[in-house]
Amino acid sequence: KEENKYDFILITREDLSVKKPFKVISFFLKKSRLLATSKYVFLNDNFMPMGKLNFRKDTVITQLWHGEGAFKRFGLHIPQPEDLRKREIAANGKLTYVVCSSEGVKKIYAEAFGVKEENVLPLGAPRLDYLFSKENEKKAKEKIHTLYPLSRNKKIVLYAPTFRDDAGRDRKLLDSFDDGRLISELGEEYFLFVRLHPQVHTATAEFSCAADVTHYDDVRELVLASDVLITDYSSICMDFCALDKKTVFYCPDLDWYRERRDFYFDYEAFVPGEVCKEFSRLSEAVKAPFCEERNSKFKEMNFDFFDTKNAERVVRRIIK
Repeated sequence: KEENKYDFILITREDLSVKKPFKVISFFLKKSRLLATSKYVFLNDNFMPMGKLNFRKDTVITQLWHGEGAFKRFGLHIPQPEDLRKREIAANGKLTYVVCSSEGVKKIYAEAFGVKEENVLPLGAPRLDYLFSKENEKKAKEKIHTLYPLSRNKKIVLYAPTFRDDAGRDRKLLDSFDDGRLISELGEEYFLFVRLHPQVHTATAEFSCAADVTHYDDVRELVLASDVLITDYSSICMDFCALDKKTVFYCPDLDWYRERRDFYFDYEAFVPGEVCKEFSRLSEAVKAPFCEERNSKFKEMNFDFFDTKNAERVVRRIIK
């Protein structure tokens, strides 16, 4: 954008939302053509309609992906219905490059996207540029403290569980989490945020002692403002790991999830923080000292760069 040489077309999931028929019509009449005739295409997720598009022969399509490293299995490494798998393979067949955050996960990304290993570029994750900015951290903390004044001068704990891809289990997810008990055990020096995944099918969520930030517009600001993360299998743990912030893994249904989705490593032995299967252990795990050795081991595998030049490396490699 700074060079003022390029026209940008943004396509989001709203362009194919059944709730916004005019956007859908616009996509099929206009944006799909613009997409297919673009010189460069950057993705942050799988986009199944790409498998049906006839791109220019010189179009360069790069998958940036929306997470860093390799944690839970994804892409071609997870079971899918046959029809969905065919569409996924067709879409990935259009890829020129896949960007990943480290040499250590290069082979995993090649297999997960079904591309040759030489087409996977370990250049770092561009989204990390924002997180490694001290100025952004300062602004995020001040914004959060202004919006939630009771959080000022307290240790902020962010509870951010992921979805189960099972509507029944998603609805019951909060049955095993008692925000009132947790804050009572942690004490007044702590403040609790709860952010549910958009795909969690919880009809109503009420918290007596926590602020619900499920619909907060930028999760990166929450990451920068928080001191401790509580999660289960969410890749948000990657952000906290990269920033050397503490993560506690609360996973009462670990055995079920492992059988259903599984991970790229021994979960309990390798995640960058203490694993709690019982809620009764959670508050002590949050208050326990940060385990730098465990975090460093995980970080070494998943990250090669800790600067604000990830996007620059991608632009120089793909476009320059």
